[in-house]
Parts: sequence; structure tokens; C-alpha cells
Amino acid sequence: MPLHGVGPWPGGREAWPADERYDPELLEHGDRRNVVDRYRYWRLDAIVADLDTSRHPFHVAIENWQHDLNIGSIVRTANAFAAETVHIVGRRRWNRRGAMVTDRYQHLLHHPEVADLVAWARAEGLPIVAVDNVEGSQPVDTADLPERCILLFGQEGPGLSPEALAAADLAVEITQYGSTRSINAAAAAAIVMHEWVRRHARH
Repeated sequence: MPLHGVGPWPGGREAWPADERYDPELLEHGDRRNVVDRYRYWRLDAIVADLDTSRHPFHVAIENWQHDLNIGSIVRTANAFAAETVHIVGRRRWNRRGAMVTDRYQHLLHHPEVADLVAWARAEGLPIVAVDNVEGSQPVDTADLPERCILLFGQEGPGLSPEALAAADLAVEITQYGSTRSINAAAAAAIVMHEWVRRHARH
């Protein structure tokens, strides 16, 4: 099986860059991490610091009452779209496997209850956008999606809790054309985050 990433820095130690962002261990042994080329050989904290200069002003929140396996995938997508912070609501523990270690580069906050997330959002002046196909939801592609906001996702199956829906300032849904009532929670999160990026990201 071929190795991903890059090997040791060409030319040996004498050729190492003097930039403090580079990690001596990675320069010595190679960098097999799943990072874009510009971050090859960089220290983890240096990557996070650089990401912090260009994160987008949307947050992602996920309810975690039943240890939903989709959370890791949603965190990975949030990292790909440079979300400001991912908020886990409910259980503190979640399955990190689907995140593919991207949680190391992503700011994460835990809120024991929906009320805690709401209090945090109000203090920050961030509207909460619930994502669920419930009565009153607007199609996400035509809704007035705020630039600064929290995109709130529920769990696979039950969707958002009544408390989360009641706290939302806006509810949006993804227009569907087939027979199933809903789509996978991680897929739905990716679609909505991409809609935010398509509309608001400064390329």
C-alpha cells in the first residue's frame, strides 16, 4: 500500500528551513498526515494558529444525546470549510473516528444542554439556524442565511430536539426529490455548510 504524504526533508538537517513553524520530528522522519501541501512539516499549533487567521464566521453545533456516529464526519467537514468552532451539545464523549484527526485542528466547545448553547449564542450575538425538515422550515438555498450564525444539526433519525427547534431563530431544510423523508445527518451538514460557503466565503 503506498504511503501518503512526504518523506524526510530533502538534503538532510543542513537543508532544514529555519522557520519555527516547522516540526523537527516531521522534518526528520516525514509527514504522513492528512493536511494540505502548504502545511507539510508544520507543527500542529502552527497550523491551528494559521487557520485562526482565516476561519469563517459560522459555527456548527451538533446534538449528541445518543452518541451519534455522524459527529466525527461533521467535524471533519467543518474543518474542511474552516468553521469557527464546533459545539457538541449533550454528551461530552463522541466518536472521533470519522473526524480523521481533524478535531485536532478545529476549535471545539461542549455544552451540557441546549440551554447552555443558547446562552452562549446570545452572549456572542449569534443567531441559531436549525437544520431540519420540519413544518415552517425554509429551503436553505433560498433562505436568508446569516453570515454570522450557528448552524445547528440534530441526530440521525430523530433530528433536532424540541428544545433546539424552539430556541432557533430560523429553521432551514434541504429540498429533496426522492421517496425518503430525510438524508444522512453528515451529508446534510456538508450540504448546508457548502451553501454557507457558496454564499458568504471570500475567495
